[in-house]
Amino acid sequence: MEFRILAPTGALGAGFDAEAFWRGVAARPDVIACDAGSTDSGPAALGSGIPKLSAQAVTRDLRLMLRARDELGVPLIIGSCGTSGRDVGVDRVAGLVRAVAAEENLRLTLGLIYADQPADRLRALYDEGRVRALPNAPAIDRDLFAAGHTVAMMGVEPIQEALSAGCQVILAGRASDTALFAALPHLRGADPGLTWHMAKTVECGAACAIPPSANGLLVHLREDHFDVTTLATGSRLTPRSVAAHTLYENADPFHILEPSGTLDTTDATYTAVDERTVRVAGARYLPAEGYTNKLEGAQLVGYQTVIIGGVRDKVVIERLPDLLPLAKKYFEAKILDVFDGTVDPAAVDIDYRLYGAGAVLAGGEPAPLHPQEVGVLITVTAPDQSTAHAVATFVAHASSHLPIPEYDGLVSTLAYPYSPPELDRGPLYRFTLNHVVTGVSPTELFRTTIEEL
Repeated sequence: MEFRILAPTGALGAGFDAEAFWRGVAARPDVIACDAGSTDSGPAALGSGIPKLSAQAVTRDLRLMLRARDELGVPLIIGSCGTSGRDVGVDRVAGLVRAVAAEENLRLTLGLIYADQPADRLRALYDEGRVRALPNAPAIDRDLFAAGHTVAMMGVEPIQEALSAGCQVILAGRASDTALFAALPHLRGADPGLTWHMAKTVECGAACAIPPSANGLLVHLREDHFDVTTLATGSRLTPRSVAAHTLYENADPFHILEPSGTLDTTDATYTAVDERTVRVAGARYLPAEGYTNKLEGAQLVGYQTVIIGGVRDKVVIERLPDLLPLAKKYFEAKILDVFDGTVDPAAVDIDYRLYGAGAVLAGGEPAPLHPQEVGVLITVTAPDQSTAHAVATFVAHASSHLPIPEYDGLVSTLAYPYSPPELDRGPLYRFTLNHVVTGVSPTELFRTTIEEL
Protein backbone atom coordinates (compact mmCIF):
# COMPACT_ATOMS: atom_id res chain seq x y z
CA MET A 1 0.00 0.00 0.00
CA GLU A 2 1.26 3.46 -0.88
CA PHE A 3 -0.41 6.84 -1.07
CA ARG A 4 1.25 9.86 -2.64
CA ILE A 5 0.17 13.27 -1.37
CA LEU A 6 1.20 16.58 -2.95
CA ALA A 7 1.16 19.74 -0.83
CA PRO A 8 1.98 22.54 -3.33
CA THR A 9 2.29 25.37 -0.80
CA GLY A 10 1.47 26.30 2.77
CA ALA A 11 -1.24 28.80 1.82
CA LEU A 12 -3.28 29.16 -1.36
CA GLY A 13 -2.17 32.41 -2.96
CA ALA A 14 1.23 32.52 -1.25
CA GLY A 15 2.83 31.49 -4.53
CA PHE A 16 5.12 28.56 -5.24
CA ASP A 17 7.77 27.54 -7.71
CA ALA A 18 5.94 26.17 -10.75
CA GLU A 19 8.85 23.98 -11.83
CA ALA A 20 8.98 22.36 -8.40
CA PHE A 21 5.22 21.88 -8.45
CA TRP A 22 5.30 20.04 -11.76
CA ARG A 23 8.05 17.79 -10.41
CA GLY A 24 5.57 16.81 -7.71
CA VAL A 25 2.83 16.28 -10.30
CA ALA A 26 5.16 14.02 -12.30
CA ALA A 27 5.26 11.67 -9.29
CA ARG A 28 1.55 10.97 -9.94
CA PRO A 29 0.12 11.90 -6.52
CA ASP A 30 -3.20 10.40 -5.42
CA VAL A 31 -4.42 13.74 -4.09
CA ILE A 32 -3.44 17.41 -4.15
CA ALA A 33 -4.32 19.34 -1.01
CA CYS A 34 -3.72 22.90 0.08
CA ASP A 35 -4.65 25.05 3.04
CA ALA A 36 -6.06 28.50 2.30
CA GLY A 37 -6.58 30.02 5.72
CA SER A 38 -5.59 30.53 9.31
CA THR A 39 -6.19 32.66 12.37
CA ASP A 40 -2.48 33.60 12.34
CA SER A 41 -3.19 37.02 10.86
CA GLY A 42 -5.72 37.92 13.53
CA PRO A 43 -9.50 38.29 13.56
CA ALA A 44 -10.02 40.68 10.62
CA ALA A 45 -10.63 38.07 7.91
CA LEU A 46 -13.21 36.28 10.06
CA GLY A 47 -14.87 39.47 11.20
CA SER A 48 -15.00 41.18 7.82
CA GLY A 49 -15.13 38.24 5.40
CA ILE A 50 -12.29 39.83 3.40
CA PRO A 51 -9.45 37.38 2.66
CA LYS A 52 -5.82 38.14 3.39
CA LEU A 53 -4.48 37.28 -0.07
CA SER A 54 -5.62 38.80 -3.33
CA ALA A 55 -7.87 37.18 -5.94
CA GLN A 56 -5.05 37.53 -8.46
CA ALA A 57 -2.59 35.60 -6.27
CA VAL A 58 -5.14 32.91 -5.41
CA THR A 59 -6.15 32.53 -9.07
CA ARG A 60 -2.53 32.02 -10.12
CA ASP A 61 -2.10 29.12 -7.70
CA LEU A 62 -5.54 27.69 -8.43
CA ARG A 63 -4.91 27.63 -12.16
CA LEU A 64 -1.81 25.44 -11.77
CA MET A 65 -3.54 23.11 -9.32
CA LEU A 66 -6.65 22.74 -11.45
CA ARG A 67 -4.58 21.96 -14.54
CA ALA A 68 -2.63 19.33 -12.61
CA ARG A 69 -5.80 17.84 -11.14
CA ASP A 70 -7.29 17.55 -14.60
CA GLU A 71 -4.15 15.90 -15.97
CA LEU A 72 -3.96 13.39 -13.11
CA GLY A 73 -7.67 12.78 -12.57
CA VAL A 74 -7.24 12.98 -8.78
CA PRO A 75 -9.03 15.03 -6.11
CA LEU A 76 -7.99 18.59 -5.26
CA ILE A 77 -8.87 19.60 -1.70
CA ILE A 78 -8.63 23.20 -0.45
CA GLY A 79 -9.59 24.13 3.09
CA SER A 80 -10.33 27.30 5.09
CA CYS A 81 -11.20 29.17 1.90
CA GLY A 82 -11.01 32.94 2.03
CA THR A 83 -8.55 32.87 4.97
CA SER A 84 -11.28 32.55 7.61
CA GLY A 85 -13.30 29.68 6.17
CA ARG A 86 -16.51 31.72 6.18
CA ASP A 87 -19.21 30.84 3.68
CA VAL A 88 -18.41 34.00 1.75
CA GLY A 89 -14.83 32.78 1.46
CA VAL A 90 -15.92 29.43 0.04
CA ASP A 91 -18.14 31.22 -2.46
CA ARG A 92 -15.36 33.61 -3.43
CA VAL A 93 -12.89 30.81 -4.18
CA ALA A 94 -15.66 28.86 -5.95
CA GLY A 95 -16.15 31.85 -8.24
CA LEU A 96 -12.46 31.80 -9.10
CA VAL A 97 -12.59 28.05 -9.79
CA ARG A 98 -15.56 28.52 -12.12
CA ALA A 99 -13.72 31.25 -14.00
CA VAL A 100 -10.54 29.21 -14.38
CA ALA A 101 -12.50 26.12 -15.40
CA ALA A 102 -14.24 28.11 -18.13
CA GLU A 103 -11.00 29.64 -19.38
CA GLU A 104 -9.16 26.29 -19.36
CA ASN A 105 -12.13 24.27 -20.65
CA LEU A 106 -12.06 21.98 -17.61
CA ARG A 107 -14.87 19.65 -16.59
CA LEU A 108 -15.15 18.73 -12.92
CA THR A 109 -17.49 17.96 -10.04
CA LEU A 110 -17.21 20.73 -7.45
CA GLY A 111 -18.06 20.21 -3.79
CA LEU A 112 -18.55 23.17 -1.46
CA ILE A 113 -18.53 22.55 2.31
CA TYR A 114 -19.82 25.42 4.45
CA ALA A 115 -18.83 26.06 8.08
CA ASP A 116 -20.76 29.20 9.16
CA GLN A 117 -22.73 28.71 12.38
CA PRO A 118 -26.13 30.40 12.81
CA ALA A 119 -26.64 32.24 16.08
CA ASP A 120 -29.76 30.23 16.91
CA ARG A 121 -27.86 26.94 16.65
CA LEU A 122 -25.05 28.26 18.84
CA ARG A 123 -27.47 29.52 21.47
CA ALA A 124 -29.16 26.12 21.57
CA LEU A 125 -25.83 24.34 21.97
CA TYR A 126 -24.84 26.80 24.70
CA ASP A 127 -28.14 26.29 26.55
CA GLU A 128 -27.57 22.52 26.40
CA GLY A 129 -24.14 22.93 27.99
CA ARG A 130 -22.35 21.71 24.88
CA VAL A 131 -20.09 24.73 24.36
CA ARG A 132 -16.94 24.11 26.38
CA ALA A 133 -14.17 26.61 27.00
CA LEU A 134 -10.59 25.75 26.07
CA PRO A 135 -7.70 26.98 28.24
CA ASN A 136 -7.49 30.79 28.48
CA ALA A 137 -10.79 31.21 26.66
CA PRO A 138 -12.69 34.48 27.21
CA ALA A 139 -15.86 34.39 29.26
CA ILE A 140 -18.98 34.23 27.09
CA ASP A 141 -22.76 34.21 27.40
CA ARG A 142 -25.50 33.20 25.00
CA ASP A 143 -25.96 36.78 23.80
CA LEU A 144 -22.47 36.79 22.30
CA PHE A 145 -23.52 34.63 19.36
CA ALA A 146 -25.76 37.35 17.93
CA ALA A 147 -22.74 39.63 17.53
CA GLY A 148 -20.02 39.05 14.96
CA HIS A 149 -19.41 35.88 13.02
CA THR A 150 -18.69 32.28 14.03
CA VAL A 151 -17.37 29.27 12.11
CA ALA A 152 -16.80 25.69 13.20
CA MET A 153 -13.60 23.85 12.32
CA MET A 154 -14.22 20.57 10.51
CA GLY A 155 -12.21 17.38 10.63
CA VAL A 156 -11.82 14.81 7.86
CA GLU A 157 -15.39 13.53 7.84
CA PRO A 158 -17.20 16.23 5.79
CA ILE A 159 -14.35 16.09 3.27
CA GLN A 160 -14.58 12.30 3.10
CA GLU A 161 -18.32 12.52 2.45
CA ALA A 162 -17.62 14.85 -0.48
CA LEU A 163 -14.95 12.49 -1.81
CA SER A 164 -17.34 9.54 -1.52
CA ALA A 165 -19.96 11.55 -3.42
CA GLY A 166 -17.56 11.86 -6.35
CA CYS A 167 -16.37 15.44 -5.85
CA GLN A 168 -13.16 16.07 -7.78
CA VAL A 169 -12.52 19.57 -6.40
CA ILE A 170 -13.49 20.24 -2.80
CA LEU A 171 -13.58 23.76 -1.39
CA ALA A 172 -14.05 23.60 2.37
CA GLY A 173 -14.85 26.28 4.88
CA ARG A 174 -12.88 26.40 8.13
CA ALA A 175 -11.04 23.12 8.45
CA SER A 176 -8.28 21.61 10.49
CA ASP A 177 -5.19 22.08 8.33
CA THR A 178 -4.24 18.44 8.79
CA ALA A 179 -7.71 17.17 7.79
CA LEU A 180 -7.13 18.24 4.18
CA PHE A 181 -4.19 15.87 3.80
CA ALA A 182 -5.47 13.08 6.06
CA ALA A 183 -8.94 12.73 4.51
CA LEU A 184 -8.18 10.50 1.50
CA PRO A 185 -5.57 8.18 3.09
CA HIS A 186 -7.75 7.87 6.19
CA LEU A 187 -10.76 7.00 3.99
CA ARG A 188 -8.77 4.29 2.22
CA GLY A 189 -7.54 2.59 5.37
CA ALA A 190 -4.04 3.99 5.89
CA ASP A 191 -2.54 3.75 9.39
CA PRO A 192 -4.12 6.62 11.36
CA GLY A 193 -0.99 7.50 13.35
CA LEU A 194 1.15 7.80 10.24
CA THR A 195 -1.66 9.54 8.34
CA TRP A 196 -2.17 12.29 10.91
CA HIS A 197 1.56 12.73 11.47
CA MET A 198 2.10 13.01 7.72
CA ALA A 199 -0.68 15.59 7.55
CA LYS A 200 0.85 17.62 10.37
CA THR A 201 4.22 17.53 8.62
CA VAL A 202 3.02 18.83 5.24
CA GLU A 203 0.20 21.20 6.26
CA CYS A 204 2.41 24.27 5.80
CA GLY A 205 4.15 23.03 2.68
CA ALA A 206 7.90 23.56 2.73
CA ALA A 207 7.83 25.52 5.98
CA CYS A 208 9.73 22.57 7.47
CA ALA A 209 12.40 22.74 4.75
CA ILE A 210 15.76 24.49 4.92
CA PRO A 211 15.37 27.31 4.07
CA PRO A 212 11.63 27.52 4.82
CA SER A 213 9.59 28.66 1.83
CA ALA A 214 6.12 28.80 0.29
CA ASN A 215 6.97 25.85 -1.94
CA GLY A 216 5.72 22.29 -1.77
CA LEU A 217 6.34 18.83 -0.39
CA LEU A 218 5.62 15.35 -1.71
CA VAL A 219 4.81 12.43 0.59
CA HIS A 220 4.94 8.69 0.00
CA LEU A 221 2.77 7.18 2.75
CA ARG A 222 3.36 3.45 3.28
CA GLU A 223 2.25 0.83 5.79
CA ASP A 224 4.90 1.46 8.46
CA HIS A 225 6.40 4.86 7.57
CA PHE A 226 6.14 7.87 5.31
CA ASP A 227 8.83 9.63 3.29
CA VAL A 228 8.54 13.39 2.91
CA THR A 229 10.50 15.11 0.13
CA THR A 230 11.08 18.77 -0.60
CA LEU A 231 10.52 19.75 -4.23
CA ALA A 232 12.18 23.13 -4.74
CA THR A 233 15.72 23.32 -6.08
CA GLY A 234 18.18 24.41 -3.40
CA SER A 235 16.04 23.25 -0.47
CA ARG A 236 16.63 20.31 1.84
CA LEU A 237 15.06 18.47 4.75
CA THR A 238 16.69 17.18 7.90
CA PRO A 239 15.30 15.01 10.69
CA ARG A 240 15.47 18.05 12.96
CA SER A 241 13.66 20.39 10.56
CA VAL A 242 10.85 17.87 10.06
CA ALA A 243 10.55 17.00 13.75
CA ALA A 244 10.55 20.69 14.68
CA HIS A 245 7.32 21.27 12.76
CA THR A 246 5.38 19.44 15.48
CA LEU A 247 6.21 22.46 17.65
CA TYR A 248 4.59 24.89 15.24
CA GLU A 249 1.23 26.18 16.53
CA ASN A 250 1.15 23.52 19.24
CA ALA A 251 1.48 23.85 23.00
CA ASP A 252 2.73 20.25 23.19
CA PRO A 253 5.03 18.84 20.46
CA PHE A 254 4.07 15.24 21.30
CA HIS A 255 0.29 15.41 21.69
CA ILE A 256 -1.57 17.26 18.92
CA LEU A 257 -5.34 17.52 19.20
CA GLU A 258 -7.75 16.92 16.33
CA PRO A 259 -11.56 16.83 16.37
CA SER A 260 -11.61 13.03 16.53
CA GLY A 261 -8.60 12.35 18.77
CA THR A 262 -4.96 13.02 19.55
CA LEU A 263 -1.84 12.48 17.47
CA ASP A 264 0.88 11.07 19.76
CA THR A 265 4.38 11.55 18.33
CA THR A 266 6.22 10.52 21.52
CA ASP A 267 7.79 7.46 19.87
CA ALA A 268 8.17 8.93 16.38
CA THR A 269 11.50 8.52 14.61
CA TYR A 270 12.99 10.74 11.92
CA THR A 271 15.69 9.39 9.61
CA ALA A 272 17.44 11.09 6.71
CA VAL A 273 17.05 9.15 3.46
CA ASP A 274 19.02 11.74 1.51
CA GLU A 275 19.47 15.51 1.56
CA ARG A 276 15.90 16.12 0.34
CA THR A 277 13.96 13.27 1.98
CA VAL A 278 13.25 12.28 5.58
CA ARG A 279 11.59 9.01 6.66
CA VAL A 280 9.17 9.21 9.58
CA ALA A 281 7.66 6.35 11.60
CA GLY A 282 6.30 5.47 14.99
CA ALA A 283 3.44 7.93 15.67
CA ARG A 284 0.12 6.73 17.08
CA TYR A 285 -3.38 8.15 16.88
CA LEU A 286 -5.54 7.95 20.00
CA PRO A 287 -9.28 8.27 19.25
CA ALA A 288 -11.19 10.60 21.55
CA GLU A 289 -14.11 9.41 23.67
CA GLY A 290 -16.28 12.15 22.20
CA TYR A 291 -16.10 14.19 19.02
CA THR A 292 -15.58 17.97 19.22
CA ASN A 293 -15.49 20.85 16.75
CA LYS A 294 -13.64 24.03 17.58
CA LEU A 295 -15.49 27.33 17.29
CA GLU A 296 -13.85 30.53 16.09
CA GLY A 297 -15.63 33.85 16.39
CA ALA A 298 -14.86 37.49 15.70
CA GLN A 299 -16.77 40.71 16.10
CA LEU A 300 -16.41 44.40 15.29
CA VAL A 301 -15.23 46.49 18.25
CA GLY A 302 -14.59 49.88 16.68
CA TYR A 303 -12.70 51.84 14.07
CA GLN A 304 -9.09 52.93 14.11
CA THR A 305 -6.90 55.73 12.90
CA VAL A 306 -3.16 55.22 13.32
CA ILE A 307 -0.22 57.60 13.48
CA ILE A 308 3.36 56.48 12.90
CA GLY A 309 6.19 58.56 14.29
CA GLY A 310 9.74 58.30 15.50
CA VAL A 311 12.19 59.98 17.83
CA ARG A 312 15.96 59.92 18.14
CA ASP A 313 16.40 62.45 20.93
CA LYS A 314 17.70 60.65 24.02
CA VAL A 315 16.09 63.13 26.41
CA VAL A 316 12.69 62.74 24.76
CA ILE A 317 13.00 58.94 24.73
CA GLU A 318 13.72 58.89 28.47
CA ARG A 319 10.80 61.22 29.19
CA LEU A 320 8.13 59.47 27.07
CA PRO A 321 7.09 56.88 29.72
CA ASP A 322 6.26 59.76 32.10
CA LEU A 323 4.72 62.08 29.53
CA LEU A 324 2.39 59.71 27.69
CA PRO A 325 0.06 58.94 30.65
CA LEU A 326 -0.26 62.70 31.19
CA ALA A 327 -0.99 63.18 27.51
CA LYS A 328 -3.81 60.63 27.68
CA LYS A 329 -5.45 62.51 30.53
CA TYR A 330 -5.12 65.74 28.57
CA PHE A 331 -6.80 64.12 25.56
CA GLU A 332 -9.74 62.92 27.69
CA ALA A 333 -10.49 66.53 28.60
CA LYS A 334 -9.88 67.60 25.01
CA ILE A 335 -12.46 65.10 23.72
CA LEU A 336 -15.11 66.50 26.06
CA ASP A 337 -14.27 70.03 24.95
CA VAL A 338 -14.01 69.45 21.20
CA PHE A 339 -17.14 67.31 20.90
CA ASP A 340 -19.11 69.35 23.43
CA GLY A 341 -19.91 66.28 25.52
CA THR A 342 -21.39 64.26 22.66
CA VAL A 343 -18.50 61.77 22.67
CA ASP A 344 -17.72 59.82 25.82
CA PRO A 345 -13.94 59.81 26.40
CA ALA A 346 -14.28 56.30 27.81
CA ALA A 347 -15.44 55.12 24.37
CA VAL A 348 -12.21 56.32 22.74
CA ASP A 349 -8.96 54.43 23.29
CA ILE A 350 -5.64 56.19 22.66
CA ASP A 351 -2.66 53.87 22.75
CA TYR A 352 1.06 54.52 22.38
CA ARG A 353 3.47 51.71 21.56
CA LEU A 354 7.18 52.46 21.71
CA TYR A 355 9.00 50.15 19.32
CA GLY A 356 12.58 49.76 20.45
CA ALA A 357 11.60 50.26 24.09
CA GLY A 358 9.71 47.02 24.74
CA ALA A 359 6.56 47.33 22.64
CA VAL A 360 6.78 43.82 21.21
CA LEU A 361 6.71 42.07 24.60
CA ALA A 362 4.29 44.66 26.01
CA GLY A 363 5.76 44.98 29.48
CA GLY A 364 7.28 41.51 29.57
CA GLU A 365 10.79 42.61 28.56
CA PRO A 366 13.20 40.75 30.88
CA ALA A 367 15.74 43.59 31.03
CA PRO A 368 15.51 47.36 30.52
CA LEU A 369 16.24 48.53 27.00
CA HIS A 370 18.29 51.63 26.25
CA PRO A 371 17.47 52.49 22.64
CA GLN A 372 19.06 55.29 20.66
CA GLU A 373 15.97 55.52 18.44
CA VAL A 374 12.30 54.68 19.09
CA GLY A 375 9.41 54.17 16.71
CA VAL A 376 6.07 55.35 18.05
CA LEU A 377 2.80 53.80 16.93
CA ILE A 378 -0.28 55.71 18.11
CA THR A 379 -3.67 54.08 17.63
CA VAL A 380 -6.95 55.85 18.22
CA THR A 381 -9.96 53.55 18.44
CA ALA A 382 -13.49 54.91 18.51
CA PRO A 383 -17.05 53.75 17.79
CA ASP A 384 -16.93 55.25 14.28
CA GLN A 385 -14.23 56.20 11.81
CA SER A 386 -14.97 59.91 11.73
CA THR A 387 -14.53 60.22 15.50
CA ALA A 388 -11.33 58.19 15.43
CA HIS A 389 -9.92 60.44 12.71
CA ALA A 390 -10.99 63.65 14.41
CA VAL A 391 -9.41 62.64 17.70
CA ALA A 392 -6.26 61.50 15.92
CA THR A 393 -5.75 64.95 14.38
CA PHE A 394 -5.25 66.65 17.73
CA VAL A 395 -3.42 63.64 19.20
CA ALA A 396 -0.90 63.83 16.34
CA HIS A 397 -0.53 67.58 16.72
CA ALA A 398 -0.01 67.52 20.48
CA SER A 399 2.26 64.47 20.39
CA SER A 400 4.68 66.24 18.07
CA HIS A 401 5.27 68.94 20.69
CA LEU A 402 5.19 67.24 24.09
CA PRO A 403 6.53 69.44 26.90
CA ILE A 404 10.05 68.27 27.84
CA PRO A 405 11.15 69.63 31.26
CA GLU A 406 14.83 69.57 30.31
CA TYR A 407 14.22 71.92 27.37
CA ASP A 408 13.15 75.56 27.48
CA GLY A 409 10.55 76.59 24.92
CA LEU A 410 8.81 74.62 22.21
CA VAL A 411 10.55 71.54 20.85
CA SER A 412 9.68 68.88 18.32
CA THR A 413 9.31 65.46 19.92
CA LEU A 414 7.97 63.06 17.29
CA ALA A 415 8.83 63.04 13.60
CA TYR A 416 6.15 61.80 11.20
CA PRO A 417 7.09 60.13 7.89
CA TYR A 418 3.73 60.94 6.27
CA SER A 419 1.78 64.10 5.64
CA PRO A 420 -0.88 64.13 6.89
CA PRO A 421 0.18 61.70 9.64
CA GLU A 422 -3.32 60.34 10.34
CA LEU A 423 -3.94 57.02 8.53
CA ASP A 424 -7.47 55.63 8.71
CA ARG A 425 -7.11 51.89 9.27
CA GLY A 426 -10.81 51.07 9.22
CA PRO A 427 -12.72 48.46 11.23
CA LEU A 428 -11.11 46.76 14.23
CA TYR A 429 -12.12 43.20 15.17
CA ARG A 430 -11.46 40.93 18.11
CA PHE A 431 -11.65 37.19 18.63
CA THR A 432 -14.61 36.20 20.79
CA LEU A 433 -14.30 32.44 21.16
CA ASN A 434 -11.74 29.78 22.07
CA HIS A 435 -14.24 26.98 22.63
CA VAL A 436 -15.35 23.61 21.32
CA VAL A 437 -18.76 22.10 20.71
CA THR A 438 -19.15 18.69 22.35
CA GLY A 439 -21.48 15.78 21.70
CA VAL A 440 -21.76 16.38 17.96
CA SER A 441 -21.54 14.01 15.04
CA PRO A 442 -18.57 14.74 12.75
CA THR A 443 -20.69 16.33 10.03
CA GLU A 444 -23.74 17.90 11.68
CA LEU A 445 -22.35 21.43 11.89
CA PHE A 446 -21.54 21.55 8.16
CA ARG A 447 -23.47 21.51 4.91
CA THR A 448 -22.34 20.53 1.43
CA THR A 449 -23.48 21.43 -2.06
CA ILE A 450 -22.31 19.78 -5.27
CA GLU A 451 -22.29 21.16 -8.80
CA GLU A 452 -20.99 20.10 -12.20
CA LEU A 453 -18.72 22.45 -14.11
